[in-house]
Order: sequence, then C-alpha cells, then structure tokens
Amino acid sequence: MNSTDFNKGLMVTALGSLWWGVLGVIYFEFVSYIGHIEVVLHRTIWTSLFLILTTFYFTKWTIFFETIRNTKNLITLFFSGLLIFINWAVWIYAVSSDQIINASFGYFIMPILSVFLGYIFFKEKLNIKRVISITLVLISIFFLLLFNFQSLPWVGLIVALSWGFYNLLRKKINVDTDIGLLIESLFILPFAIVAFYIISINGFNDFSISNPSLSLLLLLAGPMTVIPLFLYVRGVELCGLGPTGMIFYITPTFQFILGYFYYNELFSINKLVSFIIIWIAVIIYLKDLQENG
Repeated sequence: MNSTDFNKGLMVTALGSLWWGVLGVIYFEFVSYIGHIEVVLHRTIWTSLFLILTTFYFTKWTIFFETIRNTKNLITLFFSGLLIFINWAVWIYAVSSDQIINASFGYFIMPILSVFLGYIFFKEKLNIKRVISITLVLISIFFLLLFNFQSLPWVGLIVALSWGFYNLLRKKINVDTDIGLLIESLFILPFAIVAFYIISINGFNDFSISNPSLSLLLLLAGPMTVIPLFLYVRGVELCGLGPTGMIFYITPTFQFILGYFYYNELFSINKLVSFIIIWIAVIIYLKDLQENG
C-alpha cells in the first residue's frame, strides 16, 4: 500500500463519515416533517433505483446474477435486508423525533458491539483492551437501566444491534457491498411500494408530481444513502479497516454536536455519565486499533 493511496483512503473515509454525520442528519431532519414512515419508504425506493443506476454505470450485472444464483446468498441477504430496513427506519424515527443524541449513542457503540458479536458468534479473539471496551459499554447501558430507565437511548441500542447483526450476516457471505445492498433493497422494495400505495390512496402522502421541489428533495434519499456508503467502502479498500474504523467516529461525534448545540436536544446528567463511560471505551478501542489495526 503506497502513501498516496493510503492518504486518499483517509480522505474519502473522512468525507463519507462527515457526509453521514452532518449532511445525513441535516437532510433527514429537514424532511422529517413529512413523517418518518413516508421518508423511510422513499429511502428504500430511491436507494434501490440509485443502486440499479450505479450497477449499470459500473457494469456489475454479471456479479449481480452470479450472486442471486446462490441460494445461501439470497436467504442471507433477505434477512440482512430486514435488519437494514429496521436500522434505517429507527434512525429516521430518531432524527424526526429529536433523538439525534440517542442515535449517536448507537453509532458510538456500533464498532465495539460488532467486536463483541464477532467473539460470541465467530469466536474471534479478544485482547485486553477490547474486553475493557466491551465491559465499559455494558456498564454504560446497565448504569442507565439502574438509575434512569426512561433515559436509556433505546433508538441508539436498536440502531447499534440491527447494524451489528446485519454485519454478522454479511460476514457469512462473500458479496460486494453495493451488490448486496441492491439485492437487500430489492427484497424490501415491493413492500415499500405497496405501503406507499396504501398511504397514497388514503391521502396521507406528501410526495406528488404537483409539488416538484418536494419530490426532488425526497428523490435525494437514494444518493444520500448510497454515496457515503461508497466513500466508506472505497476508503477501506485504499487504507484498510483499522484506519477507517478510527475515522468512522467522525460520524457520531458530529451527530452528537448537531443534536446538542444546533437542535438543542435535552441531555440529562445520567445520560452524560453514560456517554462519558462510552467515550472512555471508544478511546481504549481506538488505541487498540492504532496498535493492532
């Protein structure tokens, strides 16, 4: 790996993380007045169509058809598709209901939770720093359970768990990230179209050709989802999982900053203590990534 590729990888990863931590929050919060159900349906529909376009552009249909010929791939991607849909739906609900800080909690613990799940299901080895990080995450959660159950960031936990189990399933198969996401989206797409049709005939939809500016805005849900994913995957290819895993924390950091300073979300003392424990866990985890990759 030469230094030019490595530096380019750091830059595209940082751009992807900033995109999702800043632009993603601002965009989905801006369209949240439409209602989180319709927004997540649009995200599913336009992500599918955008991925179809990128598959044409990168001429990857051969890979697509090779992937769907494998029954194990299809079954795995069906269930991972359900998990990614839950992840999208809960995150959009969090943004639309002034719970961006709670969602950032999930993003902070995501990588550490993935390490823990990898140990449980794949017997991946843990060193002392990773054990400490996992323990601190659990302590943070139990602290809120014991002292302030109502302030437990449930949306963050669901976001983290859905993503953690999503990654577990994706580890079981060797499928390109974009092709896998396309197949997952196509599994969800019929349900999203039916649901959108139901809310449309009942007059609950905001998307309409008579309102082109709003329609165009909702169309952006596709690229807003896919572009940061492509940037992050490209970053992994250029500079590896270790550095990109460290840069990933740009996302929850800016989510937290936006939630607290820009959207003025409430932040209790108990939640602050919980977050401090999480931040210590993250620092230890990042130190481990720096030393071991």
